Amino acid sequence: VAGGLLYGLSATTAYSIAVLFFIAAGLLVTFIPRPPRRMTAEPVALQTILAGFSYIWREPVVLGAISLDLFAVLLGGAVALMPVYARDILDLGPWGLGLLRAAPGVGAILVGFWLAFHPLRDHAGIILLVFVGLFGLATAIFGLSTTTWISILALLFVGGCDMVSVYIRETMIQIWTPDALRGRVNAVNMVFVGASNELGEFRAGAMAAWIGTVAAVSLGGIATLSVALLWARLFPDMRRIRHLDGRH
Repeated sequence: VAGGLLYGLSATTAYSIAVLFFIAAGLLVTFIPRPPRRMTAEPVALQTILAGFSYIWREPVVLGAISLDLFAVLLGGAVALMPVYARDILDLGPWGLGLLRAAPGVGAILVGFWLAFHPLRDHAGIILLVFVGLFGLATAIFGLSTTTWISILALLFVGGCDMVSVYIRETMIQIWTPDALRGRVNAVNMVFVGASNELGEFRAGAMAAWIGTVAAVSLGGIATLSVALLWARLFPDMRRIRHLDGRH
């Protein structure tokens, strides 16, 4: 959130403060006590390395959750094109770009606080799919908007929907993964999360160069909505999940 606002001052200020916070975080990590090891080491083999991939492929809930995020972010990413919106479409300066960049983070924080005190109690699978679809719809609205306040509201909604998706999806992955495989499954998940974000920005830029900025963002949002509808059909086990406290 602050990064987007600090960018309104200057890129140098934003990145310099980010570097200072990374250094501070690295120093603070050294104060975390190391827990005692209670695990027995497994022999390193190709089967051991690929165990995370194998489990994800066999478990439809985990596969559905990871692949849903992969394609939603790949198709719905619009961050790379925000400078174009700020300059050419909404006619905003650096502060306006900062507001656009900060808006999804503000939405995510607000929804995160709400979920901390009002956790989901039922229909988790359906809620996940609905909010991924709403994420795509809000992205499409942002893509089509030429009014600043509508664009900011749409981005607030994008961040809030993404927070609900992360909240449910990450919980599903942890609960539906055995303890012995959780580290490897999480490693695969993080690879896909990182790759989808970067490839999503590449997709947005490439499509913008091909068919225009507005079409690239709005069509990407509609495609994300379509993914949510398709995943509801392809992964019925994930859709039927009700509670996030166990396999029921």
